[in-house]
Amino acid sequence: MVSRVHKRTALYRSIQQLRSITNSHARRKTSVILDASKYIRGLKQKLQELNQLAVAAAQKDIEYGPVMPMLKVEPQEEGFMIKVLSQRSCQGLLAFILEAFERLGLEVLQARASCVESFSLEAFGIKEKNDDTHRVDAQVVEQVVSRAINDWRKVTKQC
Repeated sequence: MVSRVHKRTALYRSIQQLRSITNSHARRKTSVILDASKYIRGLKQKLQELNQLAVAAAQKDIEYGPVMPMLKVEPQEEGFMIKVLSQRSCQGLLAFILEAFERLGLEVLQARASCVESFSLEAFGIKEKNDDTHRVDAQVVEQVVSRAINDWRKVTKQC
């Protein structure tokens, strides 16, 4: 007798859990199980759609090559605002960009960088004061930083 009560209580709890997981408002056990079956079919369909999207994205990367980090150079009064953004984390890219700044003779006065889930760099740089008289404009900065990004891609074969 006690065993039957325990079984019934366990079954009731299981049905309650199933009802709450599937957001079912059905009262009968069979209706709750039917709702759970529909819920599982819906989850399977969503999983298939996500897998198809992942396959399509992978094929797009193969067809068009990986996405290049976006580069924007804005001239300011005293220097340049350089912004580099990528949807992926680009390990080692920051070092290549900073080396490009050195080659240009740019002194970074302020920078904000993130390399965790995506790559983001905003840096404000000015031309260092030295005997070098060649003028640096936004187009030259963009070309040199773009070349640094390409060099990084060749070395790491990423992004």
